[in-house]
Amino acid sequence: MRVIAGQYRSRKLIAPSGAATRPTSDRMRETVFNVVAASVPDSVWLDLYAGSGAVGIEALSRGARMAYFVETSTPAIRAIRANLKSLSISEGFELQERDVVKALRALDAAAVSCDFCFLDPPYADYGAYEQTLGFLSQSRLLTPKSIVIAEHDKHSDLLDRYGALVRFRKLRQGDAVLSFYKLG
Repeated sequence: MRVIAGQYRSRKLIAPSGAATRPTSDRMRETVFNVVAASVPDSVWLDLYAGSGAVGIEALSRGARMAYFVETSTPAIRAIRANLKSLSISEGFELQERDVVKALRALDAAAVSCDFCFLDPPYADYGAYEQTLGFLSQSRLLTPKSIVIAEHDKHSDLLDRYGALVRFRKLRQGDAVLSFYKLG
């Protein structure tokens, strides 16, 4: 794994040890950032189920103002910290070491709003998608301009609508799919 573009371009990233985490591939991250590139500078990102932190780090590399990494797995948290340290990133991020919904509640209570929210829970955990997208749809974390991007398996399609969130784009790449949502 590597950072695709920006300030940290071509720098290597480590993935958490073990089979519990499936990092977003370089190619998939490149696809995400090709779609949203013009809006990344000075943006705020939520990297939910962050794993290695590659998506949030890519956003920071491309000029994002802030990235919130949310993760519960100890090996993943270690990998995120190691990646941030190896790139000498010491500001512009916050690591939430807790369950995604608890972290979202805390961020919502702190009046955080994001421009982009990327979520990539374990593919088999369909409930995590429903719970996270449902919470986001009724939170203050999103503005009318916010984009929520969910990476999921091609065999388990997500709904076109979760509360106020409406899917407006779907990109398939191999066995993975990116679903893009906005408030509708």
